[in-house]
Amino acid sequence: MKHLNKLFAAALLFAGLTSQAQDSNNPWAVSFGVNGVDTKVSAVGNDSPKFIQLINVEKNWNILPSVSYLNVSRYVGDGFSFGLTGSVNRIDKWVTRVPGTEGTDVVSNPGNLSYYAFDAVVKYSFMDLLKSKWLDPSINIGGGYNFIGDASAGTVNGGLGLTFWLTEGVGLQFQSTYKHSFDDNRTPNADIPTHIQHFAGLTFKFGGKDTDGDGIYDKDDACPEVAGLPEFKGCPDTDKDGIQDSEDACIDEPGTKELNGCPDNDGDGIINKEDSCIDEKGTKMMNGCPDADGDGVADKDDKCPTVAGAKDNAGCPWPDTDGDGVADKDDKCPTVAGAKDNAGCPWPDTDGDGVADKDDKCPTVAGAKDNAGCPWPDTDGDGVADKDDKCPTVAGTVANNGCPEVSDDTMKKLNDYGKTILFNSGKASFQKQTIPVLQAMAAILKEYPTAKFSLEGHTDSDGKDAMNQKLSEDRAAAVKNFLVENGIDASRLSSKGFGESMPVDSNKTSKGKANNRRVEVKLVK
Repeated sequence: MKHLNKLFAAALLFAGLTSQAQDSNNPWAVSFGVNGVDTKVSAVGNDSPKFIQLINVEKNWNILPSVSYLNVSRYVGDGFSFGLTGSVNRIDKWVTRVPGTEGTDVVSNPGNLSYYAFDAVVKYSFMDLLKSKWLDPSINIGGGYNFIGDASAGTVNGGLGLTFWLTEGVGLQFQSTYKHSFDDNRTPNADIPTHIQHFAGLTFKFGGKDTDGDGIYDKDDACPEVAGLPEFKGCPDTDKDGIQDSEDACIDEPGTKELNGCPDNDGDGIINKEDSCIDEKGTKMMNGCPDADGDGVADKDDKCPTVAGAKDNAGCPWPDTDGDGVADKDDKCPTVAGAKDNAGCPWPDTDGDGVADKDDKCPTVAGAKDNAGCPWPDTDGDGVADKDDKCPTVAGTVANNGCPEVSDDTMKKLNDYGKTILFNSGKASFQKQTIPVLQAMAAILKEYPTAKFSLEGHTDSDGKDAMNQKLSEDRAAAVKNFLVENGIDASRLSSKGFGESMPVDSNKTSKGKANNRRVEVKLVK
């Protein structure tokens, strides 16, 4: 009894687990059957569990040939369940170790001792991991209290199980549990040995609620009080058209998903109850009836069913002598084509630009229709209207969207300036006297606001190649930065360096080297 307090503490812990249980289909289970007790496991000098010793069943196992165990368990979620097991047996085979002969054991009859055990079990099932509907392997841990004759003691338990589910709620269960004793001196009627208890029996799951009896548990049933179908999560489909009643506008007539479950006999996309001609394909505008000439008058009411006409003339067209779209009955100028908004008479257009005087803001000067009859302004007079001119204040060409073309002379001038740009020796900074040159280049670029240019730096051959490459890149970038700071859009300029790789003169003379130190300007087309 010295370990009884430990057992009570374990029981309270397991009870706490059940208070947080979550429901699932059939959360309760009852198992019963026969059990066998084998005391050999700790009699051979090795306490490690040996779950299967079938060759010694007759010799070592104690089996009561009747229903001898009962387990009640509750599923608590994520594969775990908690249960309590009670079992009875008779111990008439007691395995003891012969002193001095390690590994040799003797089976004796301790006097047909009564065996009682009460165990708390936490079991984890691998059934969901295996995605199986019938094979259910498991492991379990727990603790219990055991009575053999006059002896009693607590045990710490661990075991393996295997259940074969014959139906959703009935299974054939096998389990072996290793029970490690706290009182393992192995004296019959005085001690509780470490032992293995085997179980075989039937298990029954129950507790799931199915109010409407449709075979779908309420927790999974979207319509728990009305019998339905699994494919609709338990909701009904009265007309059996594959559309559940809650989404079916015609629950007593088979229909199509496209029409929310309603029928359409003539296949015109209009459900029968809204179709005035259920046996003839028609249009929604005509309430399901055909309108061959498309004049808005159903054929059944159209006196001219093949010719588009007027609704107020029984579907026949009104005469229109001048063909201006205004029927003679409404045309004040029935023999002269005119405007519908002028009762069939033409509006005056003094300047003949196609814009009637009433809408023309410049009625005496021909202009553009999209400018209310007035001509578009052309500030720079280059023949490109300001609205289309990318350079509206500078005369240009039509081909260049109203902007001036960059001439060869302009490019020559830019490159002549580029040759006179002076940098401080070995640096990308400008000498003072070169600032006016750069300003002159900026002024030229401003005359061509849409043109793009590439600034290319070059050096002579003095120094290392890598240094000259870096210097040429920095000098070209310096020219670009100066131009940007002086009003040139950065998107119009790019810079790159070529080092000493593209000389235009000999690097053997001072004059040649001076010519090679340059910044060239290229037009980007």
